[in-house]
Amino acid sequence: MSKQKEEIRPQAAQIEKKGEGAEAQRIGVFICDCGSNIAGHIDCAEVTRYASTLPGVVYAKENLYTCSEAGIGEIMNGIKDNDLSRVVVASCSPRTHQPLFSSSCGQAGLNPYLFEMANIRDQCSWVHMGDREGGTEKAKDLVRMAVAKAAFLEPQQEIEASLTPRVLVVGGGVAGLSTVETLADMGLDVVLVEKAPELGGFLNRIDRLFSGEKASDFAAGLIENVESKSNVKVYLNARMETVGGYIGNYRIGIRQGDGTLVDELVGCIVVATGALPLVPQGLYGYDGKKIITQAELEERFQDGTFDAERVVMIQCVGARCEERQYCSRICCQNAVKNAQFIKQGNPDAQVRILYRDMQMYGTEKEKMLWDARGMGIRFDVYDPEQPPEVKDGEVRFLQVLTGETETVPYDLVVLSTPLVPREDASELSKLLRVPIDQNRFFMEAHAKLRPLDFATDGIFLCGSARYPANVEEARSQGLGVASRIATILFKEKLVTSAIVAEINGDTCVGCLGCVEMCPYEAIQYLPDRGICEVNRILCKGCGCCASTCPSQSATLKGYKPQQLLSQIKAVC
Repeated sequence: MSKQKEEIRPQAAQIEKKGEGAEAQRIGVFICDCGSNIAGHIDCAEVTRYASTLPGVVYAKENLYTCSEAGIGEIMNGIKDNDLSRVVVASCSPRTHQPLFSSSCGQAGLNPYLFEMANIRDQCSWVHMGDREGGTEKAKDLVRMAVAKAAFLEPQQEIEASLTPRVLVVGGGVAGLSTVETLADMGLDVVLVEKAPELGGFLNRIDRLFSGEKASDFAAGLIENVESKSNVKVYLNARMETVGGYIGNYRIGIRQGDGTLVDELVGCIVVATGALPLVPQGLYGYDGKKIITQAELEERFQDGTFDAERVVMIQCVGARCEERQYCSRICCQNAVKNAQFIKQGNPDAQVRILYRDMQMYGTEKEKMLWDARGMGIRFDVYDPEQPPEVKDGEVRFLQVLTGETETVPYDLVVLSTPLVPREDASELSKLLRVPIDQNRFFMEAHAKLRPLDFATDGIFLCGSARYPANVEEARSQGLGVASRIATILFKEKLVTSAIVAEINGDTCVGCLGCVEMCPYEAIQYLPDRGICEVNRILCKGCGCCASTCPSQSATLKGYKPQQLLSQIKAVC
């Protein structure tokens, strides 16, 4: 049974809307229990009562779940019934819920930018679980600050721009082809750029998929489907050389193999450049003949030159080490798949896999591991501090479970090496102004909330360019990117947030400090006027320019000095 939430209508409801500050507004405050996430650790009823005493607050309401349909309805009804001019919601993270609450204000007739949010979950209840009284007092502080800022919020108009319903996809592997195929089926025009002379990417070096299907058949089907689309333009032996513009209107320069530079106008860009297997030069005596990689083993399967009967596979070669500290995720799956293929072709073959940990995530891959054991494939753990030695036709390793050193003769040693970023990843990241991580894989905007987006609007990523992915994952990510793009390009016009920087041309002295600080290159210098100007579409509202400008000409809408100082004054 949910308890009846308390509704408070303080005497301040009769305050006239004149003058400045909180007293000039009619502010509504909604306090969320978030089930027990917040109410289990702070006194939400007390916070609600306190909110009702703040200057300008004419309505305060406690909700069980403010983000629920009932909670949203109470916000909309509160605005209409109490003629609210500002709304404050004290609940969880603005990153996930602010768009929902602000759009609800808009539906009720209140400008969405007259909404402020206080994070009393992440910043309060979650970090003060053992201190209910202290957490409650801090929640009051956060609400008081939000109300103080809300009083000085200004109505804003969202920014509109034209859209080009066309997409550039860089990379013709599984992820890129899946994206192109889906977008084309949606009716969007697609430009595909592949620097190799043929499509297919790393799929061309694989013999079979985990399902047992020939990789060449799978790739041929994808390629044929893409090339048959009349709304797909394919550039082979080509690379993207120049990029200009912004979401909805990117102008791309593509250098073809014959040296010709062509221009294409697109609305969104997809990075699907993939990755390559590490060539383990200097590791375990690698020679490409008797000691090869999993990729080279697949190529022997393809051309029918595999003839070994005693095979030893060594995992984590060149990975999870000082040079490359990450786990490539798919190496274990590939090793088990190839080991099974060897045993299927020759049940008497002796196959051993030496591993540190087996990354067989997912029920199907876990079943592969157990099936492999049932086929007679041996799995032995080795100590990374004492890695196996390959010498004189034998592999020696310390058997961790018995503490004894084992010697295994071989016809072929197969090294499982990680996928590594392409050499031009850093160059492409600079060209597109998108980040890469410490391993040079491209970095998404948020691993959970925006796993296929870059922080730069209109640019997306998928497949092994983001992180090592198997064929199933690369394909699903390609489909996911197509869905994300559809949410943008199927609109009549681009509408973006009004929370952007602006520069007062009357006081700007053209010192270029803001130009140097802007991470999105959204500010340009106008030599004829001697001032700087913000491109509102490129601006992401980070505030670097506003905090840098010595003349205070640059400000950030929604975070102007008066609004921030009112919060500081409220908490002091």
